[in-house]
Amino acid sequence: MSEQPTPSQPAETPAIATSNVPAQEVLQEEVAPSATSNNWLTQLALVIALAAAIAMAWQWYHARQRFAVLEQELSQKLEQFNGVNQQALALARNADERSTEVSARASLFEQKLAESRDQAEALQTLYLELANNREERTIAEVEQLIIIANQQLQLAGNIKPALLALQTADTRLQHLDSGQVVQLRKSIGQDIQRLQNMPQVDTVGISLKLENLAESVGTLPLVSERHPQSAPALAPEWDSNPWRRLAQEVWQDLRTMIRLERIDRPEPPLLAPEQNFFLRENIKLHLLTARIALLQHDEATYRADLQAAEKWLKSHFDPRDSGTQLALNILKELSSKEIVIDLPDVNESLSLVSKYKLSLERLSTPAKSNTERK
Repeated sequence: MSEQPTPSQPAETPAIATSNVPAQEVLQEEVAPSATSNNWLTQLALVIALAAAIAMAWQWYHARQRFAVLEQELSQKLEQFNGVNQQALALARNADERSTEVSARASLFEQKLAESRDQAEALQTLYLELANNREERTIAEVEQLIIIANQQLQLAGNIKPALLALQTADTRLQHLDSGQVVQLRKSIGQDIQRLQNMPQVDTVGISLKLENLAESVGTLPLVSERHPQSAPALAPEWDSNPWRRLAQEVWQDLRTMIRLERIDRPEPPLLAPEQNFFLRENIKLHLLTARIALLQHDEATYRADLQAAEKWLKSHFDPRDSGTQLALNILKELSSKEIVIDLPDVNESLSLVSKYKLSLERLSTPAKSNTERK
């Protein structure tokens, strides 16, 4: 169809003009196929347009369905997003509250940390001061302990407290190491050895014996209250003679009525009941004074009171009674004990610790002046 000439081509115009009849036939022959082809093309275009319209309609319908599905999914996702967003908002509020609380705690912790730092600095300063003055404080404590030991020996005469004070002072000096400390510990050790070798006076035991003896005085029998002991009565052998038997009965009655007793010492006068009371109280007073003299290490007063109590017991109390004999034995035992011992002094140790303390004070005075200048 493309190879056939068209009426618009000018090259073939002269040929048509030369012959009219054949040209009309040729035109009719050409017009018929061209109309047929145009109808076919029109139908084809209509079919294509209809197919395109159907395709477009189908695509529009499919797109509409997809849009509806997407819109439904989008609405579901929006609802889920709203739920998640609300949860996120709640979590954000909770996080804000917690962050506020944490910030408050952090500020409180910072404040406490600052306070603890200040306290640590103060403690560090105090520790440095104490460390610098450690030797001085130790020597001051040792000096006080030696003074206490000297007072116990010279004033009270107590060996055990003095020994304990010296041992404590030696323990305090174990943490120091210098030539003066070694010399001081040597002197204190010698004092401790001397006190350990001293005889011990049982002051507490003697005091308890005197107290028990004073309590037992109230139960001891007096000589004036003593009655002669009668011999055990034997069954007499009666004679068959009535006169002799009568004489035996009279003699037996006389023996029960009259008692003879030998007295080796002059009999003390009889005492009234109130005088008996004062007698016992006087003996108790002597024993109490002996206890006081024992604690004061007054040996003269101690022995004088014991001798006075022993004299009163021998004079007015029954020496045959077991209680009186026991009291007299206790008094003799207590009178034989020594309550005063020549105790050594600790003046040498006290002098050494005083010199040591003075040397430390001399060394610390320039250091303190330099610190004050800085």
